[in-house]
Amino acid sequence: MMKILAIDTSTMLGGIAITDDSLGLIAEVRLNVKSTHSERLMTEIDHILRQAGLTLSDMDVFAVAIGPGSFTGLRIGLSTIKGFSYATGKPIVSVPTLEALAWNFSYSRYPVCTMLDARKKEIYAALFKWDNNGFVRLIDEVSTKVKEFLGNVKLLTNEFVIFTGEGSLLYRDKIIEGMGGKAIIAPHEKIIPSPANVAFLGLQKAREGNFSEPISLVPFYIRRSEAEIKRDG
Repeated sequence: MMKILAIDTSTMLGGIAITDDSLGLIAEVRLNVKSTHSERLMTEIDHILRQAGLTLSDMDVFAVAIGPGSFTGLRIGLSTIKGFSYATGKPIVSVPTLEALAWNFSYSRYPVCTMLDARKKEIYAALFKWDNNGFVRLIDEVSTKVKEFLGNVKLLTNEFVIFTGEGSLLYRDKIIEGMGGKAIIAPHEKIIPSPANVAFLGLQKAREGNFSEPISLVPFYIRRSEAEIKRDG
């Protein structure tokens, strides 16, 4: 049996999940933070482990949603997981945030577009299509304007497309208009990230031996942070 603890701090609605590859989901908690994940993350991890009757040492692998998403949130999540890995000697797997979100619609007959708010009137987005036992990328993760991304989606498919993630709500009207009636906006309970999806995909990577080196592992930002832009400006 392989146990994995996964965390997702890509957005304000983060969470933690513990999964066992034979028992399935053991526990999951989601937390909507108003400041930063640093204030509650460790407390919630301790709580979920206690409720499951487990310790960090019982984990075989640690998984983290690697981005794109909140610059601060991603740094907090990754540093936490790295700390666990160094303390226990257990390996890390990294999971793309937008791919994990797409798994809210596993086995979908329609393409799934995952969108997060990237600020500055842009989105982080990707387009996925279900194929056999998983999703394949039709459009890789990008940071772009909604109109530009929708144009690329329409070039690739004439099917209905499911839109999910906080960006799909923020830009709902633009999506509906831009897709010409071919947009399906996900219900609210399906637009939120799922730490259980991160754990599930993490287990798949662990079985394949697809581990990440803690020292060199960095968040998948796509674009530079404001601090970096100001520093180099």
